[in-house]
Amino acid sequence: MKRRDFLTNSVSGGAYLGLGGLTLNSCGFPNNKQITILHTNDVHSHIDPFPHDHSAFPNMGGAARRATLIQKIREENPYTLLLDAGDIFQGTPYFNFYGGELEFKLMNMLKYDAATIGNHDFDHGIEGLLAQMPNARFKLLSANYDFTNTVMNGFVQAYDTFLLNGIKIGVFGLGIKLAGLVAEDLFKETVYLNPIEIAQDMSAILKNEAKCDLVICLSHLGYSYKDAQRPSDLKLASKTDNIDLIIGGHTHTFLDKPVIRRNRLDKPVLVNQVGCYGINLGRIDFYFDSNKNLQTDGISITV
Repeated sequence: MKRRDFLTNSVSGGAYLGLGGLTLNSCGFPNNKQITILHTNDVHSHIDPFPHDHSAFPNMGGAARRATLIQKIREENPYTLLLDAGDIFQGTPYFNFYGGELEFKLMNMLKYDAATIGNHDFDHGIEGLLAQMPNARFKLLSANYDFTNTVMNGFVQAYDTFLLNGIKIGVFGLGIKLAGLVAEDLFKETVYLNPIEIAQDMSAILKNEAKCDLVICLSHLGYSYKDAQRPSDLKLASKTDNIDLIIGGHTHTFLDKPVIRRNRLDKPVLVNQVGCYGINLGRIDFYFDSNKNLQTDGISITV
């Protein structure tokens, strides 16, 4: 079955796709607490749907359709977070004309809770990113970009926590190495820190000190690379201890459902990425029993 047909049939049937290696009987226990995570990545200023005659994505995507879908899911479960894994900017004339203002204001309307920073979010320079910060009512998270000596100092948090239905959720952000991808005069004195080391520190803080029941990383590192030394989402999952979910970006990887990798403690880590341009909306449902044991289902929904 083709990927698009597979996704459409899964969603229209109301199905959740089971993830191997995890217990998925939670729907049979009405007292379980359900947390829904919705996510996007690499939307790249695609506000409108693609034209009907587009060769790859005919009549797909668009902020209005995404808004309708998000609203419907929130009506099903008000305990929902909406997150983005970076590269919000650059890709259509909307960014050229408005510099990111429209993108941030639409994200406000869709009630995004947090996003991380992608390399293309520096395309109008760090001053251009700063200029749009008053338009963002969601949190911008990045733990491995040190903005101390830049104009963005104080405008970005390493992590944030959210309390939904008694479940505490910690979210932190990671960005890709900018040197070689972005001109130095655009990111200025932004210092790139090792994302694997930072992720280990952040996830330990969120799990052990902040006592989060669920730890999510918003990553703009990329899904995987042939170069084994290059940081990626799959490498991040296997080299850390306390992350439950990695929401990825940068490589425009279309995954029909999250993949599972084992961390350093041999516990499962979900890794997901939903392509690019707002074509898909990721949805992952976490279920917690009375002892806060975790179960999960996940799908990718065509917008």
